[in-house]
Amino acid sequence: MLNLIKHSKSLSPDLINSKLFDERSFYNAFIHDLRHSKTEVIIESPYITCRRVNQLLPILKKLVKHGVKVTINTRNPNHHDNFLCTQAYKSFDILKSIGVRIVTFNNYHHRKIAVIDGKILYEGSLNILSQYNSKEIMRRIES
Repeated sequence: MLNLIKHSKSLSPDLINSKLFDERSFYNAFIHDLRHSKTEVIIESPYITCRRVNQLLPILKKLVKHGVKVTINTRNPNHHDNFLCTQAYKSFDILKSIGVRIVTFNNYHHRKIAVIDGKILYEGSLNILSQYNSKEIMRRIES
């Protein structure tokens, strides 16, 4: 135990300072950070639904309008069942219409992260662009 305490004292305070959110508290914190974004937002979410995209659309639209580069990394929609495939393509149309860049992967990408201005990282189990009825966590680290 003493070695762990000694080691943790040598870690950067930025790496120790983090906050944990669940599916109920995550979106308020995330939207707050999005509103303060100045340069770039990258969201990696393997699944995308219109319901969740429409919730985030007003803030994403404002960001793009103010010159913030917004990129969504996600799975190729053809790797999903019919419902999720349709939801992804509809969401792509919505997001592209406001200037969001969509990057798809064919390697069954499953990361759930967001990076805001290269300073704030959210990582965890929550699919940012599709979460609906599941228990999840996301950790926020600023560094």
